[in-house]
Amino acid sequence: MKFMILIKASKDSEAGVMPSTELLAAMGKFNEELAAAGVLLAGEGLHPTSKGARVRFSGSRRTVIDGPFAETKELLAGFWLWQVKSLEEAIAWVRRCPNPHGEDTEVEIRQVFEADDFGAEFTPELRAQEERVRAEVEQRTRPTS
Repeated sequence: MKFMILIKASKDSEAGVMPSTELLAAMGKFNEELAAAGVLLAGEGLHPTSKGARVRFSGSRRTVIDGPFAETKELLAGFWLWQVKSLEEAIAWVRRCPNPHGEDTEVEIRQVFEADDFGAEFTPELRAQEERVRAEVEQRTRPTS
């Protein structure tokens, strides 16, 4: 099972304040543990929303909204993508995580949909298309040596 672990933003992360050396070291150690356990698939921090944009969809219209965005508690500062056996295992890993902001915060855990979750609507043709896209992405992101 794949889970996306969502790190909520803080006032400091939205202001572009970089984490301390101590927090970076603790997160680096945690990432090493995740990688050694075969859990870590990806993980990155995100720039503040002042450097981002949103696109609002309304029927066929698209409207671009430049950041920054209000309501910090609804914003993201980073993410991990993990491969684990269950939600309980993902929770256990998050409980071991260093506090991302050194203050009261929440880390959200969301399961990633897999092909079988979509049922009959995900036809053999759509599955084949999905496999082709994944293979192309993997080929492009595979390191060359």
